[in-house]
Amino acid sequence: MFLFKKDASVLKEIKEKNFKLEKDLQEITEKNLRTIFWLEFVCSEFSVWEFRVDTFAYDPENNSFIIIEFKRDKSFSIVDQWYSYLALLLNNKADFILKYSEKNKTIIQKDNINWEWSKVIFVANNFTTHQKNAINFKDLPIELREARQFEKEIILFNQIKANKTSESVKTISRWNKEISKVSSEIKTYTIDDHIKVWWNKTKELYEKISDKLLSLDNRIEEKIVKNYVGYKIGYKIPFLLKTYKSKIDMELLRVEPKDLKDPEKRTFYKKNSMEFYNKHVSVFSINNEEDIDYWIMLAKQVLQKFFW
Repeated sequence: MFLFKKDASVLKEIKEKNFKLEKDLQEITEKNLRTIFWLEFVCSEFSVWEFRVDTFAYDPENNSFIIIEFKRDKSFSIVDQWYSYLALLLNNKADFILKYSEKNKTIIQKDNINWEWSKVIFVANNFTTHQKNAINFKDLPIELREARQFEKEIILFNQIKANKTSESVKTISRWNKEISKVSSEIKTYTIDDHIKVWWNKTKELYEKISDKLLSLDNRIEEKIVKNYVGYKIGYKIPFLLKTYKSKIDMELLRVEPKDLKDPEKRTFYKKNSMEFYNKHVSVFSINNEEDIDYWIMLAKQVLQKFFW
């Protein structure tokens, strides 16, 4: 990757500088966990039995625990290490809860943690092609981040995203009982959990809506969970997508219909929003492809209000 600084009409390359020590990368990441990952820092170098976790973090949005590992050596196996760390977490839940409670001076119950949303994040200067290919499963709770340091105090955390695939990590777990055990407790949802195979119209609408939404702002990420498909910027989710047999409902969070320029009056207020969700929620139904452009017009207003 090449970065340039514009000086008049001339581009000057900003040269890359490697992190001298793995500890340097870990330290700056931990101090900026919320900025980079929207996570809360719990502790460093957390030891459980003979294992040690580089960074133990908490995801406040999903009430889940996250393990972050920093790597300089390129020879490690992504899947094997993913299994080792998640097995450590899931087999020693009490230790992680106790450490979280100690650091935050609060009591948290085991049932309040969403263990199925546990995840491992690997951070390194770069990953091999083999390692990048290893995450190409639709339901593998692994995140790869390449951390690159440049002159001018510029640091880039680039997420390596999996290619679109229908292959499940369960194809690995069939012949590995240990991985199968971890996979049975960890649940990573995909769009297939929301759209039945014979809902062809809904699938076509979803693909068009998702593509247009993601193109509005490169910070928007799609997050698929049990009850909805969310579109988030940082830790805030401005839009939720909910699927039905022949339509899709888009929920606009933190706005009422009166806040929107909606000339056809097509949005409606979700009853008891503040009571149930602690925020205003307006809903727009998409029944056909012609509705999508109108929806995008509304979505831009929400982004303008909160993010632009």
